[in-house]
Amino acid sequence: MDTNPAAPSHDEFRAAAAAFIAAAVEADEHCPGFGAIMPPALHDRARAWQRRVHEAGFAGIHWPEEYGGRGLDRSYTAIWSEECAKARVQPYLNLQGLILAGEAILRSGTDEQKRRYLPSTLSGETLWCQLFSEPDAGSDLAGLKATAVRDGEHYVLNGQKVWCSNGQFAEQGILLARTDPTEPGHRGISFFLLDMATPGVDVRPLTQMTGDQEFCEVFLDDAETPIDTLLGPEHGGWLVAMEVLQDERGSSGASGLISLERRLAYLASLKGDDPVLGDELMKLLVRGHALKAMLMRSGAGPAAASAAKLLRTELEFDAELLEATLRGADGMLAGESTDRMLYAPGMKIAGGSSEIQRNIIGERLLGLPREPRP
Repeated sequence: MDTNPAAPSHDEFRAAAAAFIAAAVEADEHCPGFGAIMPPALHDRARAWQRRVHEAGFAGIHWPEEYGGRGLDRSYTAIWSEECAKARVQPYLNLQGLILAGEAILRSGTDEQKRRYLPSTLSGETLWCQLFSEPDAGSDLAGLKATAVRDGEHYVLNGQKVWCSNGQFAEQGILLARTDPTEPGHRGISFFLLDMATPGVDVRPLTQMTGDQEFCEVFLDDAETPIDTLLGPEHGGWLVAMEVLQDERGSSGASGLISLERRLAYLASLKGDDPVLGDELMKLLVRGHALKAMLMRSGAGPAAASAAKLLRTELEFDAELLEATLRGADGMLAGESTDRMLYAPGMKIAGGSSEIQRNIIGERLLGLPREPRP
């Protein structure tokens, strides 16, 4: 329960949120829900929506008031996300900014960093991207090779990042780079808040199977970032990053449950004459309801978040393949359904591959021996 004496009741807050969303939808001033990764075509609309949400007091609901938030507890943020999910409206500009960068700065940032970055993130003035993965260090993030070498009041950055969502639009990026190359694995890695307009930062969009360009590769060529952009301790960025990834995998909460229920209802409505395909559809529904039960009873923690992420993305991938099969020849035609099918394999990689999620579940949840490391 919120201890703020000025806090509205949950019912009052929910009613206000629902009314605001309904009015925005009626006036066509909302942004349709798109999940974790913002489609480039919705960039301007998403920015405008974030400004509107912020002005109405529904951005950074659990963030401190001094940084532009409401100072309420997280239960109110959950209510906002639930109402957005019901209306199929995007709850925030993008996950990389409001969930990953914002929460990391709240946890690990200096007072100056919080004052500098948080208000503009809430207002939509600052859009963030994530600069973690590399061509040879995606799911095995501890193998990253990008370097940050201290030179006076700056760090000099060199390396290559990939799968950077919305990098072509972002003003800021959360970056992992190796500050101590003599330390193996996750040791010697630091976390930076990088200005994407910095000379030496080259952003190149990548074209996906769908024809869209949601992701970019980013090259760092002697790019200099001030020492006050280091988030957390030098060489201690791995811990900051792991909390960020836990936020990423476990961010959907009740809103994810609402979208899952909608998805299961849609799958249940599918029809086909082939009994074998009907059997496969039934298996998907059983898996979906098992995931729903797990979401309703599971607690927090990286293993629970990994289990939810694994089950959801594998379910979506298999569901898209089955739906394409049920459509028959129509499944080869261009359109929204085909785009979803082409997009689905990427979700088994984004946010940590299915293989990595299985390792986390096995080692941290089931207590199995750790996978041998080279």
